[in-house]
Order: sequence, then structure tokens, then C-alpha cells
Amino acid sequence: MLRLLGRLFWMGALLGALGEVMAIEFPTVRFPFTLSRGVGFLGVDLEGGGIFPWFGWLTMVFFLLLGIFSEISFARGFAFTPITLRRIERFKSIKRGYYSLIIILGLAAVASLDHLLVGNEALIVKRDGQWHWPAFSRHLEKGEVFGLKGDEAQSPPDYRDLQRTFADAGKGDWVLMPLLPYASTGDTVTAVSTALEVSPDGLATVGDKPFSGLASRVYDLVRPERMHLRFRFRDGLKDGPADGWDAERNRIYGALYKKGELVAGSESWNGKGDLASFLALESSGLRQVHFPPSPPTMEEGQTHLLGTSSKGYDVLAYLFGGLQVNFKAALVYIPLVYALGISIGLLMGFFGGAFDLIVQRLIEILSNIPFLFVVMIASTAIPEGLKETAGLWIIIGILLLFGWMGMTYLMRTAALKEKARDYIAASRVIGASTPRILFRHLLPNSVAIIVTLVPFSISSLVLALTSLDYLGFGLPAKYATWGQLLRDGLENLSAPWLVTSAFLVLVGLLILITFVGEAVREAFDPKKFSYYR
Repeated sequence: MLRLLGRLFWMGALLGALGEVMAIEFPTVRFPFTLSRGVGFLGVDLEGGGIFPWFGWLTMVFFLLLGIFSEISFARGFAFTPITLRRIERFKSIKRGYYSLIIILGLAAVASLDHLLVGNEALIVKRDGQWHWPAFSRHLEKGEVFGLKGDEAQSPPDYRDLQRTFADAGKGDWVLMPLLPYASTGDTVTAVSTALEVSPDGLATVGDKPFSGLASRVYDLVRPERMHLRFRFRDGLKDGPADGWDAERNRIYGALYKKGELVAGSESWNGKGDLASFLALESSGLRQVHFPPSPPTMEEGQTHLLGTSSKGYDVLAYLFGGLQVNFKAALVYIPLVYALGISIGLLMGFFGGAFDLIVQRLIEILSNIPFLFVVMIASTAIPEGLKETAGLWIIIGILLLFGWMGMTYLMRTAALKEKARDYIAASRVIGASTPRILFRHLLPNSVAIIVTLVPFSISSLVLALTSLDYLGFGLPAKYATWGQLLRDGLENLSAPWLVTSAFLVLVGLLILITFVGEAVREAFDPKKFSYYR
């Protein structure tokens, strides 16, 4: 398992470096280089106008060395101690936690697919026998490359529209989109529509109930905001004003209906040609057009399984983006906070004296600083440009500032207890150095209690990010976060799919993490397994 993890590290590092050299956007491994280009001080401006992403290269070197070290260290002669094997078997026997861990690892694997799975850029475009890979290219391709004219030729194309255009042309050109062809943020769906049932006598119904509200005939089912005719219905019958628009979205027709009948002399017309030709234009049947937030739909070209948010973002894609944010934050925050907390706590317990007293006073000072006030000050004091590019890392830095203190006391207590044991005295007698005593003897026997806290620290991180985003002091709008979706749902109670989706995924993930935490705590229970039995 550890060799496999090491292999993933060095293979990912090589893949990321290859992508940087060849300007290929591989999923997940591109992230350090993307961050280097987005945050000014993580890259160096070059004379030619480019940026040298030193942070990205440093990250790749670190993971490469870590992977090689893991491969060499665990190549042969490595075996878990009997007590570790018993703990692993105990964890596997607790099925609820074991299967929850498998599900979380599966979610992490899905999230790592990144723009291969969810995104609005085409994976492959074939046109006139030439192949293009927009999602994997660092350079934006303009619409003229794909035969578009006018303004569309000088801007990146809408690949969903391009896919339909190629399919209608029937010339053998085609576009392969991700499984969910919508970006998590910045990809607005203007409107969706659902069909109404109309009886021969003109009664419009939704299910078994007469329809009341606005219904339209639209020119294009994919873009239902381009309406041809719009009517107001009451109890299933046309009742109220009617409007009509031409293909350029100019209002050219008006009328009035009363209980399903056209009021004589109420029609107005200022379009080109005659009214009869306009009314006979090809358009859809009666449909209810929903503007954001729009409900879940499975219509052709408008598949939004969980609807859209108030900003027009596909909710399923938004939830996927929020899952990625949580995993990224956990992968950075947990190693850093535990490295800091364990190291300081271990040194406090081992050395004691003045060092112990000074660090305790520092912890007391930091623990009395109001966390929310610090976040509010940072939210207002940090420049908008920096928040947009490094907002996630600023929040993680603030959480890191306050997150390491709790575990230091646990580690300090464990170190104080362990350093008084005979095996530490024996190590000193045979001439073991202080680093060897700390890392080869004291740390392995003290860290077990800390391992049980990791799942609960992850759940605390997820809750903290969600809470800050809900309060409006979290990540900028370019990040998809569950807290923002939850706030959006509570501000739009008429769209219950928003708050329901955010609540279910948040609670579901926290339950899975809690199950894993309970199983780990049970497996590491010192009353069941001890080095000193």
C-alpha cells in the first residue's frame, strides 16, 4: 500500500512536469502550476512576458523525491508490526467505517478526474480531419479555428453549441464533451423549459392539475429564453395579455385573451410581413420557461438533474466543484496542521522547562483571539485581486493559525508519559541522539492518540469552510462551495432543490467521515492494543 502511494507520488510529479513542459493541462497534477500563475509571489515574471512557476516546480520536485523515497524505503524488508496489523484487521472488521473509507476514496478518485468529468470545454474536437484538444490545451482556441464567423470567431466558442452545430451539419465533424458538460462556476444557464400538456379543447395542464402562470412557444428548445409567443394562463385557459417576439428578440406582437378566447380587436402588430405568417412560424409547443433558479429537468439539450442555482450554475456541477475544494483543502491543511501540532507538542513534552512555558503562554494568547473577527478583518483588508487568486489558501492559512493548538496538549501529555519509561532511558544509555529518541522511539509510541483525531479534524475543516462561506466570509465567488449553495437555497426557499442538495451532500460526507473516525478510534483503542502488553 505504501509503495503504491509512493508510486502515485512520483508518477504524478512526472506527469505534472511533462504537462508543464508540453503545455498540456492534465487533471489534478496541473494544480500547483495553475496556482503559481494565479498568485503573483508564487511565480517569477520573465522578460518575454511569461511566468516561471517556481512553486509548481518545487511541488513537483517534492512529490518526486517523496515518491522515490517511499519506493526505496518500502521496496523490501518492510513489514507492519504485529500490533499495526491487528489494528488494520480491527478497522476492517468494523464494516461501517471500512466501507465509508472506500466510498470517500472513491469520491476522491472521481474528484481527481477534474475537467475530464465536469467542464464546459470539449475534450476532443474533430473538424476537417484535424484534431483539437481544447480541455488539455493551456492556450485558448478561438472560434475561427472551428469555422465560426463574426464575433464568435474572435472568442472561445461555446462547445455545447458547437457540438450541436456539427451534428446538424452532418459533415463528419464532431465534439466530445465531458460527462457533465457544464463548468462548476462561471457557466451560466440562462433558462430551461418544461413541456405542458394541452388537451384538444385547449386546456393546459401540469400532471393532473390545470396550469396557471406564463407559458411560451420557443424558437429553440436549447435556448428557451428565445420565445416566439408567450401567454398567461389561469386554471388551464389563456387569460390575460399575450406577447410575441421575432428571431432577433424584438417584441412585435401583443394580444389579450379572456377565458381562453381572443378578445376582439386586442391584437397589435408592428413586425415585417403579415401577422398570419408570424403566428405560423415554426416553434415548439407550449412550454413553461424557468429562469434561475430553475428546477431539475431532463429535457433534450437541457439535462440538469439537480436544477440550476440563482446564478444559473448547474447544481450537480457546482456540488462537484465544492467536493474538489474540500478535498484540496484537506490535502493541504491536514498534513500542515498535524506536522505543526505534533512537532510542537512533542518538543514541549520532551524538553519541558522554559520552552514548554513559553509555548503554552503563546497558545493561551492565540486561543483568546476571536477566530471570526480575524476572518472578517482578513476578508476586508486583503486586496480583491489576491483574494480571487489565493482565497482558498488565505482561509486555510487562517484555519492553520488556530487549528494546531488543540493537539499540542495531547501530544505534550503523551510525550511526558512516554519519556519517563525505561526504553527512553535505555536509549539514552546506549548513546542514542536526541533526534533518534524523538523520531524513532518517542513519536511512534505517542502518535497513536493523534491518528484517531484525523477524521474528526477533516470534518471540522469541512464544517468551517461551509460555515464561513454561508456567512459570506469564506471563499470568493469563483470557487464552488457548499456553504454558498446552502445560503443560496435558504434565500430562495421556492427552489427547494438548492438547500436539499447542499444539505444532503454536506451531511452525507460528514457522516462518512464520522464513521471512519469511529472505526479508527476503535481500532487504535490502547485498551485493546498496546506496545506494553
